[in-house]
Amino acid sequence: MDTLKPENLPGHLAVIMDGNGRWAKKRMLRRIVGHQKGVETVRVIVDECSRLGIRYLTLFAFSAENWLRPKTEVKALMALLKKYVRDSTARMMQNDIRFNVIGKRADLPADVNVELDAAIQKTAGNRGMLLTLALSYGGRQEIVSAAKKLAIEVQAGRLDPEAIDERLFTESLFTGGIPEPDLLIRTSGEMRISNFLLWQLAYAELYFTEVNWPDFDKNQLAIAFRNYQARERRFGMTSDQLRQGQE
Repeated sequence: MDTLKPENLPGHLAVIMDGNGRWAKKRMLRRIVGHQKGVETVRVIVDECSRLGIRYLTLFAFSAENWLRPKTEVKALMALLKKYVRDSTARMMQNDIRFNVIGKRADLPADVNVELDAAIQKTAGNRGMLLTLALSYGGRQEIVSAAKKLAIEVQAGRLDPEAIDERLFTESLFTGGIPEPDLLIRTSGEMRISNFLLWQLAYAELYFTEVNWPDFDKNQLAIAFRNYQARERRFGMTSDQLRQGQE
């Protein structure tokens, strides 16, 4: 098996963690058992990405649309989230991981936000990988929020509309200051990005796997990275232009 090239790993990995429910259904288990198993996978992948030197890892943990799920499932997911953050903070400190959250946090339960704030504050001084959880997050909502933010600045006379460009708009997103993803992984066989990082994924490589998230282990991550390393990222240029730039 080919080894990974450390110099050609994605600087920013984004993941849509899909398939917890299908994993449980296949085994005739309750959906919450699949989510619990999925949390174990999160721990494995976070540790492995940190070990490999990935600088940014963004996980789609709970979408704005997930609030439409049965109330009992949402309540269980919030309890799992709270427990994961509380239990993982010490490990993040040990691995020099900085914790971050994007999304509409006002929609989250107050006790969950308390845990999130505690983890963000405790890990703020860490200098290793930035772990971002997207919670109550939607890409379209994020773009609308950025547009409103800029409109308010224009209306107040603090911003010239002509000064609005891609750079300024990017900085106004929830992910302002974070490089765009190099690679997006989605598990469980679905081949869409489901309102995740719509602006930021413009030039990301996309990798889809049939493997459900609870079964996505370090070996599956390595397979995804090898697939990524076999690709040529041209960003609109030709292969000849890229080769000339490397000479």
